Amino acid sequence: MGFFSNIFSKENKESLDQGLTKTKESFFGKLSRAIAGKSSIDTEVLDNLEEILISGDVGVKTTLKIIERIEERVKRDKYVTTNELNSLLKDEVSAVLDENKSRHALIDFAGPLTKTPYVILVVGVNGVGKTTTIGKMAYQFKQAGKKVMLGAADTFRAAAVEQLTIWSERVGVDIVSQGMGADPASVAFDTLSSAQAKNMDVVIIDTAGRLHNKVNLMNELSKIKNVMKKIIPDAPHEILLVLDGSTGQNAVEQCKQFTAATDVNALAVTKLDGTAKGGVVIGISDEFKIPVKYIGVGEKMTDLQLFNAKEFVDSLFKH
Repeated sequence: MGFFSNIFSKENKESLDQGLTKTKESFFGKLSRAIAGKSSIDTEVLDNLEEILISGDVGVKTTLKIIERIEERVKRDKYVTTNELNSLLKDEVSAVLDENKSRHALIDFAGPLTKTPYVILVVGVNGVGKTTTIGKMAYQFKQAGKKVMLGAADTFRAAAVEQLTIWSERVGVDIVSQGMGADPASVAFDTLSSAQAKNMDVVIIDTAGRLHNKVNLMNELSKIKNVMKKIIPDAPHEILLVLDGSTGQNAVEQCKQFTAATDVNALAVTKLDGTAKGGVVIGISDEFKIPVKYIGVGEKMTDLQLFNAKEFVDSLFKH
């Protein structure tokens, strides 16, 4: 099956448009100032565009790739006006996102399950919206008719276990918890055992978000995965890294750390509605070649959206 559902509702589109407002206003405000009084795309315009993309957290590598491609098209087409720059830029951003589509058959909320139970291990530092993302995922899976179970394996902080328990009650899904200080691998083992016994469709397991020692993080995640395999040999089916979009390049650094520590195969970028740094989605997707699966564009349960590259670019360039 494809990575995305083909259904992108009107409500989702409105939330996406609204959620990207700050990024769009910041970006296009700078762009219009950069090309004021210019009729064609020259070196100065391209230099300004490069600066705007980098300051918009698209990232240096990805920015240079986009600028190079625009330069080639300007040379090839001989004369390109600044009025056409928007269209050129939209094409190249779309191309970058298109090149990084998933090779994994990651499921969406309403789609058929490739495995039962389908096991998602969620990683990310504290404060990025990890627990909220899990709660919203659980809600949307449940709304799609799936039986969901949560595993509270972030036992490093009492607040993490409490927050996940509150979300499980709010959404109305089962949770397995052993409280603060418990062995995370033991929680994961119990969660999968219980999920199998209760014929659950989807299992979402939270983990501790500590980055101060990558070796410890790697060891802990490896231990959790090894214990899971005793119950379900090919689990976890998805390792989802949650990143806070409002932190810009800091999110890129976190992605480096976590991808070095474990086999991340999907990303969720949260808090895009409160920031002008939405360009980070483009840079992260391009630099790590890991698909952005979810984006957070608001507070509502449905504001955690399956990332749709076409709709994202349309909203970003919508006047």
